[in-house]
Amino acid sequence: FRNTGMSACALELLGMVIYVGAWLCALATTILPQWLTMSTALLSVESYDLGLWETCVVQDIGGIECRSYDSLLGLSSDLKLARIFMCASLTLGMLGIIVATPGLYLINSCSNHGGYQTKRTLTITGGVLGMISGVLCLIPVSYMAHLAVVHFFDDKVPDAVPRWEFGDALFCGWVAGFLFIVAGLLMVTSCVCSQVEPQPALQRRYQRKSSDGSFRKHAEYV
Repeated sequence: FRNTGMSACALELLGMVIYVGAWLCALATTILPQWLTMSTALLSVESYDLGLWETCVVQDIGGIECRSYDSLLGLSSDLKLARIFMCASLTLGMLGIIVATPGLYLINSCSNHGGYQTKRTLTITGGVLGMISGVLCLIPVSYMAHLAVVHFFDDKVPDAVPRWEFGDALFCGWVAGFLFIVAGLLMVTSCVCSQVEPQPALQRRYQRKSSDGSFRKHAEYV
């Protein structure tokens, strides 16, 4: 079962690396103000960025000025829901990383609390939390992108009126959501690949000695 254990270990390590990268991408998505961007023909030297926490004015000469939202009650329902979903995604993602870390194949933990089955449970739980985090991250990002597309192609709005377009944070959020799901699938798959419980080295050595001794007694008896 050595090959099975090595493959499970490789999947766990790869899943954990992707897990951490997904959480960092989700954090960047939440902080970045470039959820939606808008540039006007009247002021070609300036563009506007809309984020979850602030709005920014970006000038071509390199200057940027941001202003936080004055009141939470004054926010639109879209931004409120996006904040809630992204904070929930970050919280569950961090919780999944914390839960899955003791269940890794290379970490010697839970030896007195169920051993191998406990480690498998922790790994699967962390993987499921990662997939939920990915879904929670994709929902607000995709919804904000949907609103931008609907407003951009709205025939009722004159062509001279500027429209919001996709910002860099949306693409970062899509990457984070898919990486969360991939990491969760890898963590769960690693447990499927290691269905056979590995025996400790001392136990295997004791069993080997016992089998050798019984074979010798049987040979002497014959």
